[in-house]
Amino acid sequence: MLKPAEPTPVTHLPECPRPREELLTALRSLSGGDADWRRGRVFSLVYDAGDAHLALLKQAHALYFCENGLNPMAFQSLKRMEAEVVRMAANLLHGGPDAVGTMTSGGTESLLMAVKAARDRARKHKPWIRRPELVMPDSAHVGFDKAAHYFGVKIRRACLGPDFRVDVRSMKRLINRNTVLLVGSAPQYPHGVVDAIEEIGALGLAKGIPVHVDACVGGFLLPFVEQLGRPVPRWDFRVPGVTSISADLHKYGYAAKGASVILYRSMDYLKHQFFVATDWPGGIYASPSMPGTRPGGPIAAAWAGLQALGVDGYRALTQSALHSADRLREGIARIDGLALLGLPHCTIVTWGAAAKSHGGAVDVYAVADQMEQRGWHVDRQQRPACVHLTVMAQHAAVVDDYLGDLAESVRVVRAHPELRSKGNAAMYGMMAKVPLRFMVGSAVRQVLEGMYAPGGGAPDLKKPPVGGVVGALLERHGEKVQRALDLVDDARRQVKDTVGRYL
Repeated sequence: MLKPAEPTPVTHLPECPRPREELLTALRSLSGGDADWRRGRVFSLVYDAGDAHLALLKQAHALYFCENGLNPMAFQSLKRMEAEVVRMAANLLHGGPDAVGTMTSGGTESLLMAVKAARDRARKHKPWIRRPELVMPDSAHVGFDKAAHYFGVKIRRACLGPDFRVDVRSMKRLINRNTVLLVGSAPQYPHGVVDAIEEIGALGLAKGIPVHVDACVGGFLLPFVEQLGRPVPRWDFRVPGVTSISADLHKYGYAAKGASVILYRSMDYLKHQFFVATDWPGGIYASPSMPGTRPGGPIAAAWAGLQALGVDGYRALTQSALHSADRLREGIARIDGLALLGLPHCTIVTWGAAAKSHGGAVDVYAVADQMEQRGWHVDRQQRPACVHLTVMAQHAAVVDDYLGDLAESVRVVRAHPELRSKGNAAMYGMMAKVPLRFMVGSAVRQVLEGMYAPGGGAPDLKKPPVGGVVGALLERHGEKVQRALDLVDDARRQVKDTVGRYL
């Protein structure tokens, strides 16, 4: 089937209004090359609870399409819906009667707010802190890096244990008089494991430091995993010391984009999230979170979506996702050359190359390239090289297809080892292993500059998407550089393992 021709790029406002049907046809054409989430070929980005639920979300969103949550006095219905969404989430996570929070535009904003609130709280209660720091696992979401960058907070990273959970002893050693926040994940995104939140909470209590749990993935999943009888480490407000939790409504809450909640144990923490300005000629201005204008559609869709599914609906979706994740784990474990990473705490499945295999080593990124050629959207990860799958109920119908294509991809890569030095496999392999990370950052910035320059767009994946020194090395000495970086990577791993045994 031929891909429909893309519409001509639009660079100026048309002199006359374009016909509506023409515009809708152009929109459909533009989406022709997007990731195919409707057929379950994507294991991230879009969370689908079925056509009927999607139709409800669209209707609820449309009813509040024009309303603006900026002014809760003008649109009191939105403030009521937000309060009820926060209350439902807080009760689900055992927040107690004093728990409070706000909705945000997504997980990143929720993390931004958690860091901002911790910084400002420290300014009030520990005014001697001039250079605030947070301590977090090396696996914590990059949204914390963005928050630290925006708000002038230094990050201290704790190492992970063999099971990819944070080493709490490492966290303890990193705490100092400037620490304003401790972070744990439930689960962390790369490998789907729940950090030792009870230990982190106890550490926070002992040191008098707030503890944030990033449950953007697990907030509307883990409670139902637990209800279904699966063992889940304790992680929510039942843990003494946990002072805030972020949970995304538009992930396993199956709400419309973008919707998340940031919850606090009490107003003692939330009040430091607010922004108030009193001297602007336009009047007194106050906002509870980052944006000024707050679209009403996501709030209304979340309010409707939570109630439309209810406990029974979420439990059924979680059961289906767990079953699909179990089938994927079982199937991947049977493929020689691959190995599962992490612990089966939830519905995230991560696979990488096995340390030992009968047929020889397998290059993960080359396998990922083969999977993309078979129509799968692949989320590649690094340190170690692996592939991430966020498994949902919608994937029940494609598990066998995925496993079949994965086994065939491994066979092709084994038969053609030169594939590791071609295409995206070479680029991702090199980018993951270059020890001077500023070189990688420079290359990525060049990609961004190209995408957002005049006339820019999505990068052409048929060409090497890196430039500068990295791109030149890749183009001229790809295989030699790969072998050298493999040696460096092995040496670095051995040093890390050796040091870890003595700490």
